[in-house]
Amino acid sequence: MRILIVEDEPGISNFLKQGLEEEAFAVDVADNGKEGLELALSGNYDLLLLDWMLPGMSGIELTRLFRREFPNTPIIFLTAKDTVDETVFGLQTGANDYIKKPFHFEELLVRIRVQLRGKQGLEEKLSLGPISIFPDRHLVQKGDEEIQLTQKEFALLEYLVRNKNKVCRRTRIIESVWDIHFEYNTGVIDVFINSLRKKLNLQKDEDYIQTIRGVGYMAKEL
Repeated sequence: MRILIVEDEPGISNFLKQGLEEEAFAVDVADNGKEGLELALSGNYDLLLLDWMLPGMSGIELTRLFRREFPNTPIIFLTAKDTVDETVFGLQTGANDYIKKPFHFEELLVRIRVQLRGKQGLEEKLSLGPISIFPDRHLVQKGDEEIQLTQKEFALLEYLVRNKNKVCRRTRIIESVWDIHFEYNTGVIDVFINSLRKKLNLQKDEDYIQTIRGVGYMAKEL
């Protein structure tokens, strides 16, 4: 699951990014409304966390513009505004939930999971042949066997399966899974792919994770 945080206080955004990544979410951060809207409109996010008061464009205006293109993506406001009128106004604008600063991370995490569960309607399950992925429980199974993966291995597999039957370029993988947005040796991806193949015990006739030479990888149904 990928979350966009739009927050202009670095202390808060860094705290949230670290906490959410420890919970196996992929996280991007913007520190102003205009950049946040540009990222949000890419359509790569399962949930948005928005500050109300932002430089460049308010969270309210960002929500209005975003809702024109993505009416169903959950939005949670993070704000010091807490009157009844302000809460109602924020929700009527298009937010799904509202949490007042300062807040406990554990409460925010529960609210995020509730919104994502509601988005899916039931527990989300991703599949690739005999491989099943349950993001909410950080669980991977091959048939009836549970496969133990590290956080990065899980995030890499989830990213490939979410983009099943599409070529995933190395630069996009490193940006999405490792959150690295500058020139970087992408050879680390090969190490993790090899580890995934071994842990999933993929046989020669189970080429579910295919190498696209010179480009990247693709999760493919056979």
